[in-house]
Amino acid sequence: MKIMSVVGVRPQFVKAAVISRAIAEYNKEHSDKIEEKIVHTGQHYEQNMSDIFFDEMHMSKPFCNLGIGSGSHAKQTGYMMIALEKVFLEEKPDIIIVYGDSNSTLAGALTAAKIHIPLAHVEAGLRSFNQDMPEEINRILTDRISSLLFCPTDIAVENLKKEGISDKINGFKVVNSGDVMNDAAKFYEELAPDKWLKLNNLEPGKYILATIHRAENTDSIEKLSELFYALDRISKEHYK
Repeated sequence: MKIMSVVGVRPQFVKAAVISRAIAEYNKEHSDKIEEKIVHTGQHYEQNMSDIFFDEMHMSKPFCNLGIGSGSHAKQTGYMMIALEKVFLEEKPDIIIVYGDSNSTLAGALTAAKIHIPLAHVEAGLRSFNQDMPEEINRILTDRISSLLFCPTDIAVENLKKEGISDKINGFKVVNSGDVMNDAAKFYEELAPDKWLKLNNLEPGKYILATIHRAENTDSIEKLSELFYALDRISKEHYK
């Protein structure tokens, strides 16, 4: 079986690494080997947003990098689909795997569906219930056209059922496979370098890491102020 994983942004590199390790373990124990090729759309392209992940996280290098780069949602997704279609038709994978909710996810999903290649979505069923978020649109559309939907939680499975996606409907296979990011955290916990803590004058267990880069947070002074206030309060409560 030939599998092609489509990645393009930082979280997807981490998720794909978990799947790649699982495939490698499977191949050690079975004669019917799985061939996996990773396609990098180039959505994240700077060294510290892309290459460093493959270098430091024990990941296989991508089979190819499409080099799409940044742009509007429509432009980025369209260019990705054009490039991915060529790769898919040349390589003829048995199944395409997409991860999460980025434009790379949607581009891979739509391209696979248009040329009738079975599609698997890792982290299916997650919902913010806010369709102003581009990611929410990507999630919903990708789930609708996937053949295999790997959900991280029971709640995600229920979300799909409410949208009419379940094993009882022909063509769908919904699996609560667990959270790949939890698997990643356990694996990389032993590999995390101490130098990052030393550079930031931090002690293990004595800090909280927060990511607030979503446009819904950063484009609003009011919301951003609330977040900083909350972080300050958390700091005072936990690290007196």
